[in-house]
Amino acid sequence: MLTDPRTVRVTGDTTAAIYRRSADVDAEQHPERYRDKPIAEAYCWSNLTSGNGSRALWLVLLPFMVINLAHWMRPTARRRPRAIRLYGVLVRLIALSLTVLLTAAACEVALDLTAWQCAGVAACSEKRSWLGFLSAEQGGWWSQPGRRLALAALVPAALVGLLWFLSNRTWSAYESQRPLTEADPDDDGPAPAPEPVRPALGRPGFWYGRRLVARLRAAHTAAGFLTVAAAVSEAAARHDRAVTGPVAPLLGRLIEGALALGLVVVLWVVCRRGRSERRLDNRLDRAVITWLPGAALALLVLAAVHAAWSRPGWTSSGRLPGDTTLFRAVSVTEGVLVVLLAAISRYLYRRCPEPRTVLRGLGGPAVAMLACALGGVMTGGVAQRVADWLDGPGSPGMGRSALIEGPPVLLSWQASVIPVLLALLLVPGAVLGLRTWLAARRLEPVVDAEYGERFPDPSRTKRIARIRATAALTDAAPRVVGIASGATLFLGAGAVAGSWATGEVPGLALDGSGPFLESVAEAAQSTGSWLIGFGFLVFVACGRRAYRDASARRTIGILWDVGTFWPRAAHPFAPPCYAERAVPDLASRMSGWTGRTRGRLVISGHSQGSVLAASAVWQLPARTRSRVALLTYGSPIERLYGRWFPAYFGAGQLHGLHRSVHCWRNLWRATDPIGGEIRLGEESGPEVDRGPLRDPLVYGRTPEHPLPEPVLGHSDYQADPVFAEERAALLERLDPVLPQQAEPVGEDVRAVPGGPSDTAG
Repeated sequence: MLTDPRTVRVTGDTTAAIYRRSADVDAEQHPERYRDKPIAEAYCWSNLTSGNGSRALWLVLLPFMVINLAHWMRPTARRRPRAIRLYGVLVRLIALSLTVLLTAAACEVALDLTAWQCAGVAACSEKRSWLGFLSAEQGGWWSQPGRRLALAALVPAALVGLLWFLSNRTWSAYESQRPLTEADPDDDGPAPAPEPVRPALGRPGFWYGRRLVARLRAAHTAAGFLTVAAAVSEAAARHDRAVTGPVAPLLGRLIEGALALGLVVVLWVVCRRGRSERRLDNRLDRAVITWLPGAALALLVLAAVHAAWSRPGWTSSGRLPGDTTLFRAVSVTEGVLVVLLAAISRYLYRRCPEPRTVLRGLGGPAVAMLACALGGVMTGGVAQRVADWLDGPGSPGMGRSALIEGPPVLLSWQASVIPVLLALLLVPGAVLGLRTWLAARRLEPVVDAEYGERFPDPSRTKRIARIRATAALTDAAPRVVGIASGATLFLGAGAVAGSWATGEVPGLALDGSGPFLESVAEAAQSTGSWLIGFGFLVFVACGRRAYRDASARRTIGILWDVGTFWPRAAHPFAPPCYAERAVPDLASRMSGWTGRTRGRLVISGHSQGSVLAASAVWQLPARTRSRVALLTYGSPIERLYGRWFPAYFGAGQLHGLHRSVHCWRNLWRATDPIGGEIRLGEESGPEVDRGPLRDPLVYGRTPEHPLPEPVLGHSDYQADPVFAEERAALLERLDPVLPQQAEPVGEDVRAVPGGPSDTAG
C-alpha cells in the first residue's frame, strides 16, 4: 500500500504517520462509495527505527540497550512487590556500572595512555607530533602531569556531555509526548465485563517514561563526571600525600570525600524510584535533574584545578594511579550484581513458574551478563588498540621493546579469555549444526507427503526441509545465550582472579611454567587483543551497513527492533524507545475513529508490527477493545516476547487479550524463523492460530504458477490466499453485530491491512 504513488498522508509527520490511498481520504463523507468494501489505511513508523546512516552511531551504545532489555525479562510474579522492586534496583545498578565502565575506558585512553604514559615518555611523545606541547621533555606549561591530566579530562567529559545531550534530545521527542488520555466517547450499548487484572502494557503510564528517564539521566551524567573527577584527582592526591609540596594533602582528601558523597547521592537516586505505570505521572524531580549533574560537573572542575596546580618535580611513570583499582572494582561489582539478580529471578520463577519461560527464569540475568561482557569487550577493545597504536612495534605490558606500560592488566586478561570463550562456543554450535542437519533429513519425507508429488525433486525437497529446520533454530537460542552467559561469568571471574594474583599480563604471568603454557598464554593474549579491537571495528562497520543496505538492515534489525521497543527503564543512554511514540499513535487513532464513527475495525500487523498492534489494543478502553478484530502474521508475540518477557506477554496476558478483543487470528509458517504460534488453548475461546501455512505455495511448476515459487519464510504473507481469506472472515465476523451508526460515515467496518514488512495497519 505504501509503495502506491496514489497514497497520501492522513495524519502524523515525517517520522511516523498514517496513510490512505488518495481516493479514500474523504471516505467518511461519502458513505455510498464504501457499501461493499472497507476503508484501508496503514501506519508506518520506519523513520523511528532506521532513518539515515547516522543512526548506526547508536550501535556503539549496544550494551546499554541490552541491559535495558534485562529489566523487562523479569519472570512472572504475583504478590511479590518487594522482590520485583529489588529486581529493578539490581538491573539499574548494573546499568549504572556500565556507564562508569564506558567513562573509565574514555579516561583510560585520554588520561592514562595518552596524557600520563605516552606524553611522559620521550620515545613515545616524539613519534606523535600532536603530543609535543604535552611532552615532559619540552618543559612547557602543560608538561606537568597534573596539567596534562586536566586537559585530557576534556575528552571523557565531552563524551558524558554528548550522551546527556542525545538522551535529552530523544527524551524530548519520545518520552515527553503525553499519550491521549480521554474517556471512551462511545456510551451506547451495554458495558463490557470488567477486567479482573489490567495487564502492565495496558496501564496509563506504561508508555510515558518521562520522570524515570529524567532521574536516571541526571544520575548517570553525574556518575560519568564523578568518574572523570576521580581519575584526575587520584594521581595528584597520592603525590601530595607522598611528598611535601606546595599543595596540602588535605585538599585531596576533601575532594575524595566529596566524590564519595556524590557517589552515595547517585546510588540513592538510582535505587530510590522505579517506573510509575498505574497512572500518568506528569511530575519531574527538578531538584535532582537540575542540581545533581551540575554539582558533579563543578566537582570535576575543582578536581581539574587541584590537579593542574604547579607541583615542581612531579613526573609520570608507569600506569595512572587508581585505574587498575577502578576497572577491577567495576568488574567485581558487575559479577556480584548479576549473581544476586539470578537469585531473585529464580525466586520469582519458582513462585509462579511458566513452562515456556526461557532458562527457567534466568533469561534476565543471562542477558545482563552479556551486556556486561559487551561493555568490557567494547571498552577494552578501544583501550587495547590505542595502546598498540601509541606503542608502535612493541606490545604494551610485555616489557619487550614496549614504550609504555599499556592499559590495566585486567583488560589484557579479559582479552585473553575471548579466544577461550569462542572455542567453548564451538561445541554448542557444532551440536546445533548436527541437530539441524538431522532434523532436515527427518523432514524430507514429511515435505514430500505434504505436497503429494508423484515424482518429487530431491534438491527441491532438501531445500524446503533445510529452511524449515533452520527456522527452528530460533527456539534453541535461549540455550546458547545461557551457555555463553555462564561461560562469560566464570571466565570473567578467572580473569579478575588472575590479574589480582599476578599483577602481570597473561604472557608474563605464566613465564617459567613451560614452553607450551607460555606459548598458549602469549597466543591467547595477542589473539584476544586483536579480536577485541577488530571485533569492535567490524561491529561499527556492520551497523553502518545495516542502515545503508536493506537486506543487512532486515537481519540486524531484528535485535534492534526488539531492543528499542521497550522503554528506557534501566539505562537513560540506551537508544530511544520508538514504541513510546508508535503505541500511543495507534491507540489514539483507533480510539478516536471508533468514538467518532461508532464503527469497528480490523488492525493487522506483520512481525514487529503485530507486537505494536497488540500493545496498542491493550491501551484501548475495554468497550473499544471489544469492537476490534486483530489479525497478526509472522508474529513473534509468543515465540519471542512471550518466552523472553513473560511478565508482559505471558500466557495470562495473551489469554486476556484474546478474551477482550472481538476476534483474533494469527497466521504462521514453519519456514518462518521469527513468527510463530500464539499457543492459546480452547479454554480461551475460538482458536487463534492458523498454520503452518504451506510455503512454498506449490512444489513445482503448474499452469497457475509456471515459474518456481520461492520459499517466503518471514515475508509476503499477503501473497498467500489464506491471508485474504482470513481477513474477509474477520470482517464478516464483525459485520453482523455492528451498532447503528450515529451518522453516515461509509462502511461500518474499517479494515486496516498491513503495509510493508514490520508495519501495522
